[in-house]
Amino acid sequence: MKKTIASAVVAALATLGTLATTAAHADGHYVPGVEGMQAASVPPPGFYYLGYLVDYNIDSFRAPGSSDNLPGRNKGTVVALANRFVWMTSTKVLGADYGMEAIIPLQHTSLRINAAGVDDSRTELGDIYIGPLVLGWHGQQWDAVAAAGMWFDTANTNHPASAGKGFKSTMLTGGATYYFDAAKKISASGLMRFERNGRTDSGFRPGNQVTLEWGVGKSFANFQAGVVGYSQWQVSDDSGVGASGDRASRHAIGAEVVYPIPGAGVFLKGAVYKEVSAQAGTGALPKGNLLRFTLVKAF
Repeated sequence: MKKTIASAVVAALATLGTLATTAAHADGHYVPGVEGMQAASVPPPGFYYLGYLVDYNIDSFRAPGSSDNLPGRNKGTVVALANRFVWMTSTKVLGADYGMEAIIPLQHTSLRINAAGVDDSRTELGDIYIGPLVLGWHGQQWDAVAAAGMWFDTANTNHPASAGKGFKSTMLTGGATYYFDAAKKISASGLMRFERNGRTDSGFRPGNQVTLEWGVGKSFANFQAGVVGYSQWQVSDDSGVGASGDRASRHAIGAEVVYPIPGAGVFLKGAVYKEVSAQAGTGALPKGNLLRFTLVKAF
């Protein structure tokens, strides 16, 4: 049931902690839009660094339980560098290459939410992800991936713009890429992540979340280009003091360009996304545009 704007403001004032933890996305740890074309294609055995530079420009906040904006001037930015380290081995598990990964994010968040009396800016390390299981399959015209890991509650949560979520999350990943021709010039991919969120110290537990990232692309002479997008859905209710039966969701569409530098073992990627819809759950939900640059380096 949608709330009126007046009751939404009251709810927002009562859930400043939720506002802080939803600065970059919905109620989970995973930020949508960091993967695009061929997202489900795991690299061959080796060690890789992937640096994701994300600029999320928040132009409005959805009122709790609504697709309407909070009243007043409510803006924000989140600039994050997610440092991802991937080690794919030559060990085979169920016919797939076995690997592991870790993500260490550095995040700058600036929030000005007049409707909730928030004006805060912080630069901090975010919660760390450890993934002991990455499986990558490769066929003649397809790739597939399955992975599992955990986001740990390692970051600060003391301020509205703090980088920490205040809870752990178990994340499961699965996806596939299909190539429409033997030369692998045209591809379509989908990557889905499920997050089971834990409880905060106060006993509040955000609902579980599903993220779908997709991309359709084509290879040209020396670059790739295509259409990308993402969707996030809260798939279970929040629980604890102040929780409601409202569930958050968001959807975005965009474009991506990939430029490989084979001699250096480097891929450069750039993507832009526009969020076309957003529905808030228990807390206020940001809505905006996302710009992402990715550096992939093989060692």
